[in-house]
Amino acid sequence: MSLAILHCRAQYGTNAPPVSIEVFLSGGLPAFTIVGMAETAVRESKDRVRGALLSSGFEFPQQRITVSLAPAEMKKSGGRYDLAIALGILAAKKQFPKSALDDTEVYGELSLSGALRPVPAILPAVLGAAASGRAVIVPSGNEVEASLACSAVYPAASLADVVAHLSGRDAIAAVEKTELAKVDPTSNDLSDVRGQQQAKRALEIAAAGGHNLLLIGPPGTGKSMLARRLPGILPTMSDAEALQTAAIESIIGMSVAMHGWRQRPFRAPHHTASASALVGGGPGPRPGEISRAHNGVLFLDELPEFNRRALEVLREPLEMGRISIARASGQAEYPANFQLIAAMNPCPCGYLGDQFADCRCSADRVAAYRRKISGPLLDRIDLHVEVLRPPTELLRAVNNSAESSAAVRVRVEVAWELQIGRSGTNNARLAGAELSAVCDANDKCWALLEAAADRFNLSARAHQRILRVARTIADLAGDKKIAPSHVAEALSLRCLDRQT
Repeated sequence: MSLAILHCRAQYGTNAPPVSIEVFLSGGLPAFTIVGMAETAVRESKDRVRGALLSSGFEFPQQRITVSLAPAEMKKSGGRYDLAIALGILAAKKQFPKSALDDTEVYGELSLSGALRPVPAILPAVLGAAASGRAVIVPSGNEVEASLACSAVYPAASLADVVAHLSGRDAIAAVEKTELAKVDPTSNDLSDVRGQQQAKRALEIAAAGGHNLLLIGPPGTGKSMLARRLPGILPTMSDAEALQTAAIESIIGMSVAMHGWRQRPFRAPHHTASASALVGGGPGPRPGEISRAHNGVLFLDELPEFNRRALEVLREPLEMGRISIARASGQAEYPANFQLIAAMNPCPCGYLGDQFADCRCSADRVAAYRRKISGPLLDRIDLHVEVLRPPTELLRAVNNSAESSAAVRVRVEVAWELQIGRSGTNNARLAGAELSAVCDANDKCWALLEAAADRFNLSARAHQRILRVARTIADLAGDKKIAPSHVAEALSLRCLDRQT
C-alpha cells in the first residue's frame, strides 16, 4: 500500500478553493476509482491518465487505485486534475520523491500521447497558489497567464517533462513573475468627433467620476462613435484591476494576450442578447457581459430594443458592483463593477427634435417607446444627454482643433487620483455618510437642488446621483467644495428629467 498527496485548486467564479488530491494504491483486483463529487470530465480522466502513462513509457500499476478529491462536498469539474492524478500514481509508485510536490501545485489536461493541454481559469488558481507561497507547474500554453501572478512558474509540454523535472534528471527552467507590455489603443480618438461639445463634456465627466451615461439623438449623430471613445480617456488599470479583468477572461478560456494587457474592456452586446448573456449562466455558471466589462465599459446601443427583462437584471449589479448567479449547475459570484454607456433614438422613427428631418411618430408611440426603459433603471443612469446633428460646415472642415483623447485623459487621471486619495473610490460609488462628507455644498447649492427635485419630481436616488456628478465637476475644476454652478451643470446633463 502507498499514498501520495498533491495540491490543486477548483474554480468557483473568480475564487479558486484548494483541492487535495490523494492517490492510494492498494492490493486487490485492479480498479481505478475517483471519488469526491467528480463530474463527468473528471471521471473520464481515468482513461486519459492511463493512456498518457503508457504512451510516456511508464508502467500502469495493476493494483486498486483510489483517487480522492478533497473536500468531498465540493464539486470538481474539467480536465485540470489530470496531471495531478497521473503524478500521484507515479509518486505512490516511487518514480520520484513524494516531497518534491509538497510546496507545488500542478495543473494540466493530459492527451493520450502524454502531452499537456492548457486549461481554462488558470489565472485565479495561480493567484491562489501565489498567496499560499506555492510554486505551480502548468502546461506551456498557460505560461503567459500564470507568469502574471506567480514568481515561480514551471511550464511543461508533457507528462514526461514534469517527471524528469521532479526526479531531478532534467529541471524545467522557472519563469519568474512578469508583466506584459501595456497595449495602447491606436484608434478611436476623441479628436475624430466633430462638434458635439456638450456630449464630449458629458463623456469627460462620466470618465472622471465613473458615472453611467445615456446618449439620446437621431441616427448618425455620433452616439456610438462617442461611446467607443470612452475607454481611451479612462485611466490605465492598476495591477489589481488588470489581474481581475484577466482572471475573468481566463475563466472563459480567453488568453490575456487577446484582449490587451491593462486595456480597459469595452463590451458591446447586440440588442438581441438575453438576460443570461448579460449577467452570466450556463455550466459553471460562466460570467456574462457585465462581468467581462468589469473595470471597463458596457455599451448598450439601441437601448429600448433590448428585452425588458434583460435590462432589469442590470439594476442590482449597477448598485452593488457584483453579480451572484444561481443555476441548477451551480452557484458563483462574479465582479461586475462596470460603467454603463447606452445610446437610443428619441422616438421609434428616430427623428424627434431633428431640425433636418420630420418625425412621423405620435405622442403615444413616443411614450410607449420610452416606457421600454423602466424608471428604476433610468434612476441609475447619472447623465442623459442629447446628441443633435452637427452643422454641415463642421463635417467639411479639414483642420480639426478638437482635443485628443490623451489630453482629456490627463484631466481625468488627476480627478481619479483626487477621488481615490480622498475616499478610496470614484464618486459614482459614494454612499451613505461618505457621500455626505465628500459632497460638501453650501445653502445655495441645496436650494437649487431641492427646487429641481420638486419641479421634476426627482427620486432620492436621482438626488444623490446629481450630487455625485456635481462633486465630479468640482474635482475636474480643482474646487474643494461644490458650487451652485457645479450643481447647475449636473442638472443640465439630465435631459430626460426635464421632459417628464
